[in-house]
Amino acid sequence: MARMFSRRLCSKIAVVTGASSGIGRDIALALAEEGAHLALLGRNMSSLQAVAEKCGASGSRAVCYGLDLLNETEMQKVKNFVTRDFDGVDILVHSAGVIVLSNLATASLIDFDYQHRCNVVAPFALTQLFLPVLIERRGDIVFINSTAGLIGSAGATQYSATKHALKGLADSLRDEVNTDGVRVLSIYLGRTASPMQARVHQLEGKIYVPEELIQPEQVASVVIGAVTLGREAEITDIRIRPAMKPRTVRSQPPVV
Repeated sequence: MARMFSRRLCSKIAVVTGASSGIGRDIALALAEEGAHLALLGRNMSSLQAVAEKCGASGSRAVCYGLDLLNETEMQKVKNFVTRDFDGVDILVHSAGVIVLSNLATASLIDFDYQHRCNVVAPFALTQLFLPVLIERRGDIVFINSTAGLIGSAGATQYSATKHALKGLADSLRDEVNTDGVRVLSIYLGRTASPMQARVHQLEGKIYVPEELIQPEQVASVVIGAVTLGREAEITDIRIRPAMKPRTVRSQPPVV
């Protein structure tokens, strides 16, 4: 059944990181179908342009900004460009993230720093840059987190540590800005069909069956429900997990 949209976000402006694929892409498209105008942030400009065209087909304006989240200078420039191209920001969605799997005993500090900078420092810095206008417009900030930010697991020590840090960031920020009318939502996702999850399954030796995982459009629907909720209420935390567990690749029996 096709989703029905009522253009509840007309005149709203949303900034979405990781908008070129996966969860970020579907969130951007859902926001556009609800009437929001989009600032799409990501590294792959050709993929961003394809998303922008789909947003345009919904009648929304979408502008693409190439951004390396590890580069603070680029983030400042993007913030300047967004405030130049739009008259404000109402919704900030942090959907970009990276993962490197490793046990602590053999983990690389370089990999840890890389994940920390992408998963924690970048959303911190980008939120800080847009926070004044979000406060001015009593906006919404959405952190796409992971269930790894609630419960750690073997083989994902570094990733889990960064996601726990992201939870702390969101919780502290909420306590700071609620009195200004800004709402902060963390969404803790289990395995979700995406290019990243396909790579994770491969590394774990598990069969990737995207149809059995959380769907990106389902995450997008949750985001829409939260940001269109009446301002009298705030959703702070949502945890979503797939109903089915990932399959393990079975070794083939020896030929006799």
